[in-house]
Amino acid sequence: VQLQASGGGLVSPGGSLKLSCAAPLSGYTFSRCAVGWFRQAPGKEREFVAAISRSGTITPYADSVKGRFSISRDNAKKTVYLQMNSLKPEDTAVYYCAADENAIYYTAPTESGPYDYWGQGTLVTVSS
Repeated sequence: VQLQASGGGLVSPGGSLKLSCAAPLSGYTFSRCAVGWFRQAPGKEREFVAAISRSGTITPYADSVKGRFSISRDNAKKTVYLQMNSLKPEDTAVYYCAADENAIYYTAPTESGPYDYWGQGTLVTVSS
C-alpha cells in the first residue's frame, strides 16, 4: 500500500503551501492509523516534521516547524493535511507521509520505525 502525497511546489520565503496525504485504505483501516509527515533535504537524513493520532487530538511537531505548520485529518476523505505557513528556505525538502496501522488511540509516533505505509514524497522548494 502506498500513500499519495501531493501539494508540493515552489514558493517564496514567507509563503504557504498545503500538503495532502491520501490513503488508499478502507475507511475503517485509515481511522485506526496514526499519520506522520517526514522530510528529507538534499544531503541530509530524513527527519520528523509532524504527526497526528487516531483521535486527532495528539499532534506533536518538530521544534523547527512548531507554530508555523499545522497537521489535521479528515477520516471521511481518508486524508491528512499539512498546512505550512511562513515557509523558510530551510524547509526545502521532499516531504513524505506515513501511516502507522497499529497505533494506540492517543499516540502519534515521532520516529519512522512504527510506520507501516509510506508515500512517494512531494517536493517543496522555498526560494526567491
